[in-house]
Amino acid sequence: MENNKKINWGPVIFLVTYQALFLATLPVYLYFNTPQLCMFVTSLILLYLTGLSITAGYHRYYSHRSYRTGSAVEAVLLFFGSMATQGSALRWSYDHRIHHAHVDTDEDPYSIQKGFWYAHCLWIIQKPREIENRTVSDLLKNKLVMFQHRYYKATMVLSNALVVLFFGWLFNDYLGSLVLVLGLRMFLLHHFTWFINSLAHTWGDKPFSQELSAVDNYFLSMLTFGEGYHNYHHTFANDYRNGIRWFHFDPTKWLIWTLNKLGLAHNLKRMDPATIEKRMVIEHKNLLLDQIKQVCYVKKEELEIVIQEISERIVSKIAQFNALKEQYLLTKKEKRSRDILKVLNQEIKQLKKSLRNDWRLWLQLSSSIMNLKPLPI
Repeated sequence: MENNKKINWGPVIFLVTYQALFLATLPVYLYFNTPQLCMFVTSLILLYLTGLSITAGYHRYYSHRSYRTGSAVEAVLLFFGSMATQGSALRWSYDHRIHHAHVDTDEDPYSIQKGFWYAHCLWIIQKPREIENRTVSDLLKNKLVMFQHRYYKATMVLSNALVVLFFGWLFNDYLGSLVLVLGLRMFLLHHFTWFINSLAHTWGDKPFSQELSAVDNYFLSMLTFGEGYHNYHHTFANDYRNGIRWFHFDPTKWLIWTLNKLGLAHNLKRMDPATIEKRMVIEHKNLLLDQIKQVCYVKKEELEIVIQEISERIVSKIAQFNALKEQYLLTKKEKRSRDILKVLNQEIKQLKKSLRNDWRLWLQLSSSIMNLKPLPI
């Protein structure tokens, strides 16, 4: 009886029931009907709209405050967030902030240390902890967030009912709308979101933080609306981007950037490139030192010295670069002599050039050492 009290029966019954009905109904519907292409396209568009409401809204806006926006954009994010059927923004953000504060520990609501399937979806079975006001004090002051939280079940049902009925009427296929626009969309969205807690803590690389379970995975980013660069995110959680390179697939980042260009979002938080490189050097240094310990046919002592020298030089130059940049901005703000600004600007350019050369050398060294194969025992 005591164990039953700890089970979160509402979400469990909902998730099990709708997925069972969807998986049973889909093949029957496809066998007896030929769905219109526009119905599939609509489902895909709504999948992205609801997915981005979670990543750009619940996650990067409400959980991490990585940018600022107005009430109109918030209302849209909360509408599609309700349609996503993943709880209110307040509850979602509270759990996620606890996740970051206690990642990979027993306090983590969906810790990967408790197993892949626990992190993926079984954590939902447990009764959620009571929301602590101090953890989400900023959100408690947000009227839109609190309205959605108080009336979440109603907003969830109404938002989904509206789209199912509208597109059922529009395409004259109410069953197709129910199966595809609702069932298929929710099924994919739930599992894509859960992949962030499971696969994004299991399968990939750790270029920014070796001690964390979170990993970077380009393929996973395509299923999670850009959230696959999870090692970066857990290292620099307040950055509005997850994929920091131009070729990284991160539609959430592109949406926030577009809103900013349209004047609908501002104060986009972005980690300084030099700080990112510094973190990568520190993490790679430890990896390289571990690698050469496993190889007995190289001169370990000489390599260790080279690794230490280059890494320390880069870290030192990054610190100098940040100091010079701050000095330049302060001098500019105080409207001091242009000659001083010109000298500082020249020093910054020279240091950046020197830093680029050291970084190139570091990448070549890293590649050559990581390609060394340990001798078989």
